[in-house]
Formats: sequence, structure tokens, C-alpha cells
Amino acid sequence: MAKAPVLTPQAEDFPRWYQDLINKAELADNGPVRGTMVIRPYGYGLWERMQQEMDARIKKAGAQNAYFPMFIPQSYLTKEAEHVEGFAPELAVVTHGGGKQLEEPVVVRPTSETIINEYFSKWVQSHRDLPLLINQWANVVRWELRPRVFLRTTEFLWQEGHTAHATYEDARAYASMIHTQVYGDFMTNVLGIDVVLGRKTAKERFAGAINTLTLEGMMGDGKALQMGTSHELGQNFAKAFNTTYQLHGAEREYVWQTSWGVSTRMVGGLIMSHGDDNGLRVPPRLAAVQAVVLAIKGDDAVIAKVREIGARLEAVGIRVVVDDRTDTPFGRRAVDWELKGVPLRIEVGPRDLENGTAMLARRIPGGKEPVSIDALAELLPGVLEEDQALLLRQSRERRESRTVDVKTLDEAVEAAATGWGRISWADLGAEGEAKLAEQGVTVRCIVAADGSVPASDDQDGNVAIVARAY
Repeated sequence: MAKAPVLTPQAEDFPRWYQDLINKAELADNGPVRGTMVIRPYGYGLWERMQQEMDARIKKAGAQNAYFPMFIPQSYLTKEAEHVEGFAPELAVVTHGGGKQLEEPVVVRPTSETIINEYFSKWVQSHRDLPLLINQWANVVRWELRPRVFLRTTEFLWQEGHTAHATYEDARAYASMIHTQVYGDFMTNVLGIDVVLGRKTAKERFAGAINTLTLEGMMGDGKALQMGTSHELGQNFAKAFNTTYQLHGAEREYVWQTSWGVSTRMVGGLIMSHGDDNGLRVPPRLAAVQAVVLAIKGDDAVIAKVREIGARLEAVGIRVVVDDRTDTPFGRRAVDWELKGVPLRIEVGPRDLENGTAMLARRIPGGKEPVSIDALAELLPGVLEEDQALLLRQSRERRESRTVDVKTLDEAVEAAATGWGRISWADLGAEGEAKLAEQGVTVRCIVAADGSVPASDDQDGNVAIVARAY
């Protein structure tokens, strides 16, 4: 009888595979309240590395980290009509506290535009106070009716940036810079996901924004996942909260604003972009553990050698773990590390010591080969970069091979069954977008004819990317 696979095969049931992997790789559990999640240490380690990489890019963009309360007076949300209408179905509202009914209900933070603008209106007085560039790492709550761990949860972790500028042009340029140089760079060069950068349609824009820029990734099953967004808020919130600055003399002007964010949804995107039937495949630049050195048997010489190898690899900057738990069978440990997607395994047993070699297993391309122990420290940094590049190349090849140009709504729906469709926005329009939505297909973004981000919705030659989405 054939041995049952550790994970449900992707081709058999992709959603089941996804859930199996989260469980078997010890990434997360469902929380006690429907729609919440408990992120386990290995899964949280992935998020921590994402935070570190993103935080460095955000600070390089000039933003400073701050923190704002998670409880927001309900009256704040009602100040911007489109904003409150957009979030009303997802709000968690607290009506009692300390055993008493509250004088005013408070909303558990779904996003922070309103409370941050309350303080921006106090902090911004003169043009010398601009630009004001703030970011916070926090949790948010949006009551989710169809939860899925990492992808859609009632509570999730994220960063949200909020900025105020003197001019429309400055705000627009900053939102674009976050979109490309912070988010685009990170997702492409660290996550190894070949995201498409575009702008959302008016229907899909963030509630209260005048423009939303998005990054869309194709998952292993051909569906799309919105990986992050950067919004031009115009002066909508500035007018609602009277956020103004003194220009010359007594003259005051409303600020122009942006907001932007990415979340733990990126962990789900990582899993579905790079995972295979054997588990995760973590990009080396992201991996909290880039290499694990395994002792095959509990031989004193083997234990000493794996620890020596670990120290050598650490000395050349590789994030390494030494696994000398020889009371646990080697095969089980190897499968566990494979499930977790650690890029490299260096396996050492008594016979390897005799030959002066170790068995190098590469998780991303697959395969094993013996390598001289003395050559490992010099060889592996280059191997890690090769494997990083391979993941991005595979992501790009999947997107390109499963994206087709279409001319009609029926062709767009057919394309979205297995991948993405590209259709002229002039031919589709808002009416066609609504008809696609009735069949579960959405316009993920609009791109220019050359694939760049268009300056406006109605720019000549714009193309809509349509797909089924998570």
C-alpha cells in the first residue's frame, strides 16, 4: 500500500493543501473566537522578518513609527461619510466597559485614518510641519464572515502609514514611492513574488480615497491576492477633521494625505506563491532560518562537527540552526524542516565524516548532492542567492503563462477559471466590471498598455487585469 502524503496534493484540493500546510508546518492555529488566529513561533518568525525588512524601507522613506489607540470614538468614523459607509459592515463596536454602558460607543480599530487625523489636526499648524510622515505597527479588527488563516481574519497584524503634505503633487509622489520603492521592492526582491503594480478601479478603491495603488500576486492556483495598497486620500479627511496649515500670513490650506499598508496576509501570499506538495519554500532573503545543519546520528564526532559547521556558516552571515536532536529520528526531522521550507539542509553522519563531505539538500530547486565540508562556508551564500532568483523566476513564469489577452466578458470569465485575463478597460468599463462581479470575477487593477502604473483611470490604452481572488 502506498504511503499517504503528508499534505493533500495541491492539484487535488488547493484550499485543503493550504490548511494542511499551515497545520503541519506549525505556522498558526485557529483562535477561540471565530475568525481569529494564533500565530505560532515559526509563523511569527516569518512575520518578524517581514517587519524588519519593511520597517527599514519605511524609515528610509522618511516615516517615523508611532502608536495610536485601538479604541476609536464612533463619532470619528462618521465624519467622513464614504469611509464609514465602506467599513460599517466590518466594525466591532464596544458599548459597555467597566460594567457600565459607555456614553459613546467605541469602535475597535479597523484602520486609523480617523483617529490619526484627529491628532494631525493638532500637530500641523504651519507649512514647516509638513510633510508629516507617520507609520504604526498594530493590530486591526474587521469582522470577517468567511475567515481563512492569514488571508482573511477578524483580527490581523499590519503596518499602516499616514502622511500629510502641502500639495497634491507631493502626496501623489509619496504614495507612488511607497507603492514602488517600498512595497514593490520588498515583494519582488525579498518575497520573490512577481507582483503586478497597478491602480484600483473607482469601485475597488479604499473608502475615502481618490486613488488606490495596488500590488497583485498570482497564487499557485491562478487566483489573485492583493498583497498591499497605497492610497491617495486627497483632502477628504483633512476637510472632515479640519487638518490645515498656515501658508502665508493668515491664509490656511487643507493638507493632502496618503495612507498605505501591508499585513499578515503576506504570509498567506508567501505560502500560496511558493509552497509545493512537500510544504513551504521560504525565500532565502526572508528566511529566519536559511540553513539547518542536521546530525544524522548521535555520534560524538558528528555532533561536534555539525556544531562546528554551524559556527562557520554563522560567521559568514548565514542564519543557521544546528539540529542535533538525535533522540528524534532523522527522517522525521528532515521532513519537518522540509515542511517548514528552510532553503538548505546540511546533513552529516559518520560516513560523511570519513569522506570529509556533507549532504546538501536544496529545498527550492530540490535534490541532494555531497559537498566538501570545508567548501560549505564559501559555497552556500551563492547557492542561497541562486535559489532566491529561482523563486522569482518561477513566480514570473507562472504569471506570464497563465495570463491571456481577452476581448469579451465570456473570455474573461473563462480565463479567470485558471489564471488571469487582460482586457482593454475602454472595452470593459464600469458596466462590464459589474457584470464580471456577478460571476465572481473582479478587476484586480488597471495597468497601462506597457504594463506600468497609469496616471489616470481613463488613460488611453489602459488594460484591466481580471481574476478570481482571495
